[in-house]
Amino acid sequence: MAQRRRQELILELIQENGFVTTDQLVDQFQVTPQTIRRDLNELAKHKKLRRHHGGAGIDSSTVNTAYQDRKIMDLEAKERIADAMVKLIPDNSSLFINIGTTTETIAKALLGKSGLQVVTNNLHVASILSAKEDFHVIIAGGEVRSRDGGIVGEATRDFINQFKMDFGIIGISGIHNDGSLLDFDYREVRVAQAIIANSGQTLLAADHSKFGRNAMVRLGTITQADHVFTDEKPPEEIAKMLKEHSVTLHLV
Repeated sequence: MAQRRRQELILELIQENGFVTTDQLVDQFQVTPQTIRRDLNELAKHKKLRRHHGGAGIDSSTVNTAYQDRKIMDLEAKERIADAMVKLIPDNSSLFINIGTTTETIAKALLGKSGLQVVTNNLHVASILSAKEDFHVIIAGGEVRSRDGGIVGEATRDFINQFKMDFGIIGISGIHNDGSLLDFDYREVRVAQAIIANSGQTLLAADHSKFGRNAMVRLGTITQADHVFTDEKPPEEIAKMLKEHSVTLHLV
């Protein structure tokens, strides 16, 4: 098959599925992984898709990538971020954890801690952390989103506002070059804003794919975080902003 035709079909598959892995494309087109990576890199160069570790997807400002796809996207980077972040959290701390596959990865890393008090609006995080008998896990009330186990709504925000915690662990869908933190569901954003407002320190987890990614709801600004954990150096304007506002950047 000619390269141009193969790339057209790759784009069609991504448009249909939102995200495809390199292995899926290798099986589909019966070519080497190196050939697929070259195709994806060329398409990404022309802004036709966004590369992720292990595959590629197409961004939308209105609809997030499917939960099962996000679980495997940039997983290695998320695990490095999680391992670095938990070093900052002492035993017997209190913390909020919000919605997202990155925060679920962080929850797994937190299992090595002792005596944590956790409030979360993420059913998957609650399930992970409830395995530790010395953890006290509280699930926020509200509407459960069937697609990802997130709990959202006015009741959820009001529930969060009853607490004052040592740390707030926040994941995000996108970060604009002006520093805006962006997400897809305004109800989720309202809850995340409450978490930030009621946290002694806000810890933002964002792998490299989140920088420059678009989404339609503005949560706040990256300068509201006390610590930002990422796997690659962020854009220059973001790095400058973090330095000016004394936000600690952790490159993992």
